[in-house]
Amino acid sequence: MQIVTATNARKNIRTIIDRVKYRGEVFGIGRRDSIDVIVLKFPEMYNAALNEITNINAYSKSFDFLKDEPDIYSPSDLKKRYA
Repeated sequence: MQIVTATNARKNIRTIIDRVKYRGEVFGIGRRDSIDVIVLKFPEMYNAALNEITNINAYSKSFDFLKDEPDIYSPSDLKKRYA
């Protein structure tokens, strides 16, 4: 994730949107060494039965970085399946 200042984001919003949309990059935008918002691609799929956060987490590829990590839990370890 690349972190940019709010001022820099305003100046380069078109570039940031294109990089998020076409490359799947994620940007953190903030001020004074803190991230206030995250810009990530909106999910291609959307399940109206779920809330926005669950849709984003399940369908936006925001957790694709975990695909190379080993699984430490199995589906049977889950108490409830959300997506």
